[in-house]
Amino acid sequence: MFGIMAMSGLSFLLVAVFMPVLIWMLRRLRLTQPIRAELPADHQAKRGTPLMAGLILIIGVATSLQFRPVPLMVLLSATFILFSSIGFLDDFKKAAWQDPSGISGRMKLVLQFVFTGAILYMLLHSFGLTSDIALFQGFQLHLPVYVYVAIMLLFVVGSANAINFTDGLDGLLINVAIPTYFFFFMISDKPEVQTFSLVMIGCLLGLFLYNIYPARAFMGDTGSLAIGGSLSFLAVIEKVEILIPILFFVYLAEQLSVILQVWYYKRTKLRLFRMAPIHFHFSLKYGWNENKIVMVFGFISWLSVLICWLIWKYLM
Repeated sequence: MFGIMAMSGLSFLLVAVFMPVLIWMLRRLRLTQPIRAELPADHQAKRGTPLMAGLILIIGVATSLQFRPVPLMVLLSATFILFSSIGFLDDFKKAAWQDPSGISGRMKLVLQFVFTGAILYMLLHSFGLTSDIALFQGFQLHLPVYVYVAIMLLFVVGSANAINFTDGLDGLLINVAIPTYFFFFMISDKPEVQTFSLVMIGCLLGLFLYNIYPARAFMGDTGSLAIGGSLSFLAVIEKVEILIPILFFVYLAEQLSVILQVWYYKRTKLRLFRMAPIHFHFSLKYGWNENKIVMVFGFISWLSVLICWLIWKYLM
């Protein structure tokens, strides 16, 4: 355990030390964040902030692999890098062409489904993953493999994008993701999952120093999709899919607010929220500043983790 803590601390220090270098490089290459015209005025002021700072999280992958170079750690690292690469393509187009839309949504989804399918195949055929879904008190839902794969494809891609939606305010996703990684650290009996989760927490804390309001750099989809993909697969590996509505409550609320906004507007030509994802609604309707939203959403994430831990410990 001391070794894992040391690796987490080392990751924090490496990110904290090398972030200024990455920020300088991104500025030098003019890879900065374009801002959508419909966003509030305080967000327009963020135009020109370096994008793709999520690249620094690769330090966590390298540290994890160096500390525990075993097959499951390689798979977790590959998952992180594959989803990060999709985000990188999106961020690079946004930054290099100053195009807020990035690559097409269809392209992002196709790549996510392909990568998710490949990783699920590896887990099922090489890592002993079963097609059962754990329920309560030892009961399991036995599913045919093809049904399980179809459900998990939708779950992983949907959850990864929900987590990606959460990266909309300075420090928000970091503050919400740290408790989720901590949950997997607490419940897992796999050293690889414990190491990966704690090392990622160290990296995120290091990045938080530069991403807290006012952010000196944005992690972009390069970081948020990688976090989304890795957290989703940790849920699959640890067989806690049943807890996802609670554990991923903040992420799913962000995604659901977008879906409801589009659906409601198409039916009524009115807006259900002042703006979606829902973190913008709290800013525009209630006047909450970014730090307040980040703190409240972070608290909700910690509360979700506590509830899930109690369910896992006493009911599963």
